Amino acid sequence: MTYQLTSALLGFTLAVVILWLIYKDHMHTRHAFWWMAVAVTVFVLGFFPNLVDWLGLRLGVAYPPVLALVAAIGVLLVKLLLMDIENSRQERALRRLIQRMALLEAELKRSRE
Repeated sequence: MTYQLTSALLGFTLAVVILWLIYKDHMHTRHAFWWMAVAVTVFVLGFFPNLVDWLGLRLGVAYPPVLALVAAIGVLLVKLLLMDIENSRQERALRRLIQRMALLEAELKRSRE
C-alpha cells in the first residue's frame, strides 16, 4: 500500500468518524470544522502529494516537505489559542454563575430569618 493511498484512506476515515461523532452528538459542529479541515487536507494531500512540493517551490522554501509541518504547527497553535479563549470564556461564565448563586442563597437565607 502506497503512502498516498494510506494518507487518502486516513483522511477519509477521519472525515467519516467526525461525521459520526456529530451525528451522535458527541462533538459540536464548531469543533468539528477544524477536524474536517484536517481530514480534507490529509485526503487531498494523499492523492496529490506533489502539491506540497509545488507550493514550496512557489514560496521559495528550500525543502518543501517542511512546509507541511510548519503549516500543521501553525494550525495547531491557532486551534490551541481558540481553545484557551473558549475555556476562559466558560470559566468566566461559571464564576459569575457561582457568584449569582451565592447572592441568591444569601438573600434566601435572609428572607427566611
